Amino acid sequence: MRSLLCLFVVTVAVAVHVHMPERSRRTTEAEAIAALDRELDRANAADEFSGTVLIAKHGVPIFAKAYNRADRERGIANTLDTAFNLGSINKMFTAVAIIRLVQDGKLAVTDTVGKYIRDYPDRAIADHVTIHHLLTHTGGTGDIFEADYEDYRLKLRTHDDYLKHFGERAPIHKPGERWQYSNYGFVLLGAIIERVTGKPYYDAVAELVYAPAGMTSTSAPTIDQPIGAVGYTRFRTAELVPNIDILPYRGMAAGGGWSTTGDLLRFANALVGHALLDAKHTELVTTGKVDTGRGFKYAYGFGDLQLDGVRCIGHDGGFPGVNGALLVCENGYTIAMLANLDPPAASRIAHFIAIRLPR
Repeated sequence: MRSLLCLFVVTVAVAVHVHMPERSRRTTEAEAIAALDRELDRANAADEFSGTVLIAKHGVPIFAKAYNRADRERGIANTLDTAFNLGSINKMFTAVAIIRLVQDGKLAVTDTVGKYIRDYPDRAIADHVTIHHLLTHTGGTGDIFEADYEDYRLKLRTHDDYLKHFGERAPIHKPGERWQYSNYGFVLLGAIIERVTGKPYYDAVAELVYAPAGMTSTSAPTIDQPIGAVGYTRFRTAELVPNIDILPYRGMAAGGGWSTTGDLLRFANALVGHALLDAKHTELVTTGKVDTGRGFKYAYGFGDLQLDGVRCIGHDGGFPGVNGALLVCENGYTIAMLANLDPPAASRIAHFIAIRLPR
């Protein structure tokens, strides 16, 4: 189970960079949007895309459409207000919340896990893995999708539950030795946010990120509180089936929250407009720190990459029946896409438009 699930958990930079074109495909804005419209119509007709797409220029939407169905069994269509499972997109929210606490002088990226989680069982992680390591996936803290995932997916309901389950596990490499994507590292960040703020992660991130960004459609419901599009996957069968029987109990600091493309744009606008962090700390969270060896750098919860000569920051999210992408690019365009199908339903199309919009 672990190896298959991890195939769906990649940064947006991985998804977009490995398909870089040999020659530039950049056109005018009108031509790029027309090409996107045609590709979405084709993908929708072929049942390769189901979700919502929002393209903005300097923070203002210039293209926004919904496609296919949120619930196939009940015949409910996706709309621009439909919420989707974000997968790992909300790692950006966790990272911004952490750096806001840094900005406010409540912690430092050089602090260790053990400074805040004093009873953490594995001392190698507690004493030597720092917040910087966790934010950059260099702490060797491993994943949360083990071979016995089916046995615990509904039992782990809080960040502390994850710590109790995985806390005695030794690191898989020395801190800082290499980049290796770690969902568990971001679960640890969620637990640290709880220790520092004295609030549940969900309340803290709502206060530090969602409220100042004006994100009114972003949350983390439990598995028995469906709020948006049903995820459909071919993970186990040739036919599309709902993903409800493989979802965890609730999204965590590592991913699995729910949102809309409108709220993702609000987050992007608040980030670049310094409504979440001041200019210094915005640069800190978004500037690449670690070369991943995959053609991009990883910042603090953000991918930092070049797409045909244009720098973009962002993240994608993926899981069976879940795919999304948010790219904020220095040519002034923001690309937000969410899908209730397997990867790369959304990330492929995010790449499609990102390399066509003008510099």
